[in-house]
Amino acid sequence: MARKDVDDLFKALNMSHCSDEWRLFTDSSKVSLKAVLLHNGNVLPSIPVTHAFGIKESDDSMKQLLQYVKYDTHKWNICADLKVITLLLGLQLRYTKFPCFLCKWDSTGKAHHYVNRIWSARKILEPGHKNVKHNSLVELLRTLLPLHIKLGLMKNSVKAMDHNGTAFLYLRQKFPPLSDAKI
Repeated sequence: MARKDVDDLFKALNMSHCSDEWRLFTDSSKVSLKAVLLHNGNVLPSIPVTHAFGIKESDDSMKQLLQYVKYDTHKWNICADLKVITLLLGLQLRYTKFPCFLCKWDSTGKAHHYVNRIWSARKILEPGHKNVKHNSLVELLRTLLPLHIKLGLMKNSVKAMDHNGTAFLYLRQKFPPLSDAKI
């Protein structure tokens, strides 16, 4: 596909484009990188914007993808898995001490896992500190997690809850058909 501006692509499809109504879904694997525009209400069809084969997931390839779709012009919210969000926010990948982009969870502090329930929030993503490798390519507030990741996070959150606490008892009341084994 010849390089086209996203606005030209919308004109060719006879669709109007307002950046606030769309989100950019990006995904990568070891051999390809792709981006699709998804309509917020799923009323309009998805629009494939890029698909690059033979490009590995890296900070440079993410930077190229964002330049190609002119992300700086449109500023869509970005929906991606944790690995892609980590790349977009400039964090170091694979087996790091501070892998979370939301908080300063310490992956090496095994004695604190499932005991310490409150970890201090990341306030800045400064290169050279807490496994931040590069400047962020997108704003943290513009990143969204897909539903399957949110469900996994919720499952782990419920597992870590105090089973005699008010929050857990509230969930039991909200979902009475579930057995004790399921809860």
